[in-house]
Amino acid sequence: MSKNIPQSIKKIANSKEFQPSVRIGKSGITENLIEEIDAQLAKKDIVKIKINRGLFEREQIKQVWEHLSSETNSNIVTSRGNVCVLWR
Repeated sequence: MSKNIPQSIKKIANSKEFQPSVRIGKSGITENLIEEIDAQLAKKDIVKIKINRGLFEREQIKQVWEHLSSETNSNIVTSRGNVCVLWR
């Protein structure tokens, strides 16, 4: 699902002040994590997620973002390395 993402959303996503509100730690992708992301998206439409270093191989990270995006019915606004911004 990729709608055209408004400039205002892209601007927020790329802002240095916009800090990650969800961290993916050693427990990885859990049902609770997906529910938390879903709840944050419901509340504020945009969420920044950071994966702790060393958790996934670089090649897996893109799949992680796509999985979270489809599970939460949201769009990937931007993803760089172990940080991603989802929007709904």
